[in-house]
Amino acid sequence: MSLLSRERYVAVLGASGVGLGQRQGNQTLWLGSVGYIDEGFQAWAVALETLDRLLGEHARAGAELTVVISGHFSRFCLVPWSEQISSPDELQGFAQLCFEDLYGAPSQPWSLVLSAEPAGYDRIATALPQDLLERLRTLVSGRGLRLRSVQPYLMTAFNHFDKSLDAGDFLFVVAEPVRSVMLVAREGRWTSVRSVGSSDSDAALTALIGRESQLQASTSERPLNVYLHAPARIDSHPEVPGVHLRTLEEDRTAVHDCLYVMSRAVA
Repeated sequence: MSLLSRERYVAVLGASGVGLGQRQGNQTLWLGSVGYIDEGFQAWAVALETLDRLLGEHARAGAELTVVISGHFSRFCLVPWSEQISSPDELQGFAQLCFEDLYGAPSQPWSLVLSAEPAGYDRIATALPQDLLERLRTLVSGRGLRLRSVQPYLMTAFNHFDKSLDAGDFLFVVAEPVRSVMLVAREGRWTSVRSVGSSDSDAALTALIGRESQLQASTSERPLNVYLHAPARIDSHPEVPGVHLRTLEEDRTAVHDCLYVMSRAVA
């Protein structure tokens, strides 16, 4: 194996910027980020152009690339358990119907990934635009790189903090600057996932979590532990009553960039 093939990079596609880092063991050497004007959901095309430029400046052929994608470009849905489903294709079709019930008929194709759960358990489905993924693969291949994985940030963050969350009932909130995603588990089972356009200010998060807690209290008397991860709140951690903060391990670099924080959550 050549030394070049061992190089690993982590790219983060944020709602208004793209960042790139190089993994060195368990550490990340931050190579920089480039901002762009947020043009809404379709901004992913600009994000990929920006990523291509960053890769051209920093990455060498033969390296591996992990891409983390903001909740801004992702959609989420709870897929109920059904005894009538007997194959992976049927499960994908059922998940597609769940998305259409929630979001309406799609105007573009989506790629769905479902969480692995035991029989009888509901699943979390994550959707990314198929065009985004195809153009990303083409871009990475064109640079001579290997695409190691594509991860919605909700899943990256949850996997990073999973072992620190209560095993029973909890609300896990990932609050990016323009969008928050909320995961709810009851007795070790997923019961809800919601994505909401929201600021990550203390006032906005207090209101958001308060509404969600009231909604959950109306469906169950079991108390919820509330966990909050806000990657852009670097200099001042959120102060939200009754919430357990989840932050990444102390970083000794001088980088103050939300995208850098998000890149460090990658295993």
